[in-house]
Amino acid sequence: MQNTVAVAAVTFDRPGDVRTLLEALSRQSHAPHSISLVDSGTQPVDRIAADAPAPVTYLRSEANLGGAGGFSFAILSALASGAEWVWIMDDDAHPEDPSCLATLLEAARERGLDVVLPLVVAPGEPTKLSFPFRLDGRLTHERADVEPLGLIENVGQFFNGALIRSEVFFKVGLPDLRLFIRGDEVDFMLRLRRANVKFGTVTTVALTHPAGWGEVQELMGSRFHVLVPESPFKRFYFFRNRGYLTRRHRRLKSFVADAVGYPLYYLKHGDVKGLAEWAGAYSAGLRGAKFGPLKDQKF
Repeated sequence: MQNTVAVAAVTFDRPGDVRTLLEALSRQSHAPHSISLVDSGTQPVDRIAADAPAPVTYLRSEANLGGAGGFSFAILSALASGAEWVWIMDDDAHPEDPSCLATLLEAARERGLDVVLPLVVAPGEPTKLSFPFRLDGRLTHERADVEPLGLIENVGQFFNGALIRSEVFFKVGLPDLRLFIRGDEVDFMLRLRRANVKFGTVTTVALTHPAGWGEVQELMGSRFHVLVPESPFKRFYFFRNRGYLTRRHRRLKSFVADAVGYPLYYLKHGDVKGLAEWAGAYSAGLRGAKFGPLKDQKF
């Protein structure tokens, strides 16, 4: 089944986005072999899946498994199809043009890569990257800065649009269910590096996904920044998981940057409560505590 691709997608209460995604997938010049869609929302999209231009395996989850659990469920279904590759999609993302998948496959073949990702650009602003890359020590959100590179090795914005050879999951495993949301993508990338799996971002093709610009808080221009999610829910999981990944992967530089950056950010804004919340969540991660969805957590 050479070059067969199974899509692993997740959704949570975004019926309009699901319709857009499924239509975009049906227009790919290299047609996906199968589509597995995990739905854990309160507004089931089974009818949308049934009416999609391409056949969809609709997988209903009555439990909210988070991004990590949802992707793992979808990936297992995709692997079971027997496809050589798994193409991972969030519900609010979609390929920018019909040649996206074909371009990723060709780049993987030419460069001998087991994982390839597209650029991620903002809806309605295709010249702007939804998530920044660091070039020469500085952050950039400009597509024009990275597009000429062709490939950015050993870096990617997981999981949106990640095309992964099926055998890779048997080397590094599935997304970590314990992390729930915010951090599972970083953990997966670090596991790829540790396993010496060749991967990179193909800069000549893109996926559309809502931007994360509001989370980037610069402290010393574009050379030093912290990420601060906009909701208490996301902040807790991001800080907790960041602490855990610092411990799990022994990321000393990350620990130093966080220990300096976050207190500096919150004290600069006079937000003592915010600093305390960061410290509590981050220290829980360092201790390996409070995994998964926390029913007693108040947001």
